[in-house]
Amino acid sequence: MKAKYHSSQIALHWLALLLVILTYASMELRGITSRGSSERAFMMAMHYSCGVAVWVLMLLRVALRFFHPTPPITPKPGRMIVIASHAMHGILYLMFLSLPLLGMLSMYFRGIEWGVFGISMPIAAEPNDDMKELLGGIHEAIATSGYFLIGIHALAAIYHHYVVRDDTLLRMMPDKK
Repeated sequence: MKAKYHSSQIALHWLALLLVILTYASMELRGITSRGSSERAFMMAMHYSCGVAVWVLMLLRVALRFFHPTPPITPKPGRMIVIASHAMHGILYLMFLSLPLLGMLSMYFRGIEWGVFGISMPIAAEPNDDMKELLGGIHEAIATSGYFLIGIHALAAIYHHYVVRDDTLLRMMPDKK
C-alpha cells in the first residue's frame, strides 16, 4: 500500500483548508464593515460561496475515500489512537458536510435573495423566521466548535510529527518537485 494519500486527496485537503480559512475569516471580518455597505455584502458573498465550495470539496473527498484507501501510519499507532483519529475525522467530515447545508437552509428560510459565486439561490416563498433562527443557531454553534476541532486536528498532526515522530503528517503533505 502507498505510504501517502493520493495526490487528489492531498490537493482537496489543502484546498478545503484554504476555503475554510476564507469562510471563517469572511464571517469574522464582516464586523469591521458597515451594515449595508458593499464591503459587507462582499464578505457575506464570500462566506456563502466559500462555504458551498467547502461542501462540494467534502463530497468529493468522501467519494475519493472509496477509490483510494487510507495509507497506514508508520510506525503503527496504538488502538486507542486509531479510534480517536477515526472519531475526529468522522466529526470533521460531518461538520463540514452539515455546516453548509444548515447555512443554505437558513438562508432559504430567510426569504431574502442571496447567491453563491454570483448565482441566485432559491428562497422560500414565505420567510420562516423560526426555521431561519433554529437552523442559523445550529449552524453558528457547530461553526464555533469548529475552531476547537480544527485546532485539535492540527495539534494532533504536529504532535505526531514532532513528538511521536511517525508519518501521520507526512502522508498528507504534497510531494516536493
